[in-house]
Amino acid sequence: MDDVKIGEILEPGDEDTRKGREKRVRDKFWNTARRAARQVPFMEDVVAAYYCAFDLNTPHRVRGILLAALAYFVLPMDGLPDFLAFVGFSDDVAVLAAVLAAVRAHITPAHYAAARSALADEGSEAASDG
Repeated sequence: MDDVKIGEILEPGDEDTRKGREKRVRDKFWNTARRAARQVPFMEDVVAAYYCAFDLNTPHRVRGILLAALAYFVLPMDGLPDFLAFVGFSDDVAVLAAVLAAVRAHITPAHYAAARSALADEGSEAASDG
């Protein structure tokens, strides 16, 4: 992973690459988001980006960039393995922050509303488990 540059990670890629990332993100996003919730201070933005990435009205290039960043987020072994306490998600946070800054104009109020709703559902689910 050391020889891979952030720009290469965030390339939208061709259709097959995008579809592979889309599947990986759909399969692993919520589990990773639960694990990272305490370590990512802008989780609402990350979840809104998730909804933006799957919104067919989002421009293709923006969707590709978001899917690439979210795929990096859900990969268990990346620059810093996510299981390392306190530092495992720091590289993910850096990538996500950079991408969010670049595509923020495409994340709509509807994406944020869906994110708040999903996070509230996660919170009420966690409260009922405890």
